[in-house]
Amino acid sequence: MTATDTGLEFSLSRIAAMVRRYWYLLSSSWPRLLDLIYWPTVQMLMWGFLQMYVAQNAGFFARAGGVFIGSVLLWDILFRGQLGFSISFLEEMWSRNLANIMMSPLRPVEFIASLMIMSVVRLAIGMVPVTLLAMTFFGFNLWSLGFALAAFFANLILTSWSIGIFVAGLLLRNGMGAESLAWTIMFLFLPLTCVYYPVAVLPGFLQYVAWALPPTYVFEGMRALLIDHVFRSDLMLEALAFNAVLFGAASFGFVRLLHSARNQGTLLQTGE
Repeated sequence: MTATDTGLEFSLSRIAAMVRRYWYLLSSSWPRLLDLIYWPTVQMLMWGFLQMYVAQNAGFFARAGGVFIGSVLLWDILFRGQLGFSISFLEEMWSRNLANIMMSPLRPVEFIASLMIMSVVRLAIGMVPVTLLAMTFFGFNLWSLGFALAAFFANLILTSWSIGIFVAGLLLRNGMGAESLAWTIMFLFLPLTCVYYPVAVLPGFLQYVAWALPPTYVFEGMRALLIDHVFRSDLMLEALAFNAVLFGAASFGFVRLLHSARNQGTLLQTGE
């Protein structure tokens, strides 16, 4: 600062320079651009479809005791499972330790396995108290679902791991510029997997998309169990088959992205 500079001067050129910097940062990062469109679209679709369903089924609430609470809890398993996986991975990037891990004797499959275990640990820490609160305040006992809960959990955690593995690959390849995907990608599934309403509410072309996603079968199975008191084992087996394909594709994608990151040298670059 010069002797004549009081610090009160206002420079439009400096402001324009900073705006240009942030614009370049935004326009060069497709995850950031996607994030701007992502949230309004997801929320509009989810609440719009829920409104249609409630409007078409006035008697729904009379016989749907616990369905919404069950939906929230199962959705949290899906979301927190993926987030727990991704956060453990991000911890290595935040601490700039990822390159050290990749140069150590630790194999990628071992690294992924440890992230899976940590996702379950993080999920248990968050979910167990919540299920107890649901019993205390609303009389909804998720644990009373028994074997059905085990089937729901297995399918949801497999989906969350698959998404987490793929996001980890994107982070390896694109650096922290793709960090927002770790926090937001699962919400893409919120309107399409029909967490709060049945698949029949969706337009015809979106129903095909919904039935291609494993969590859809879980939430349809949960509604069948709580409303009609029928456990749909067929839905769980179909979800498991789709999960096997999704997990295999995510693992293949991770290996390819890791190979690309090594070739491009991005493993040593944890910034943008």
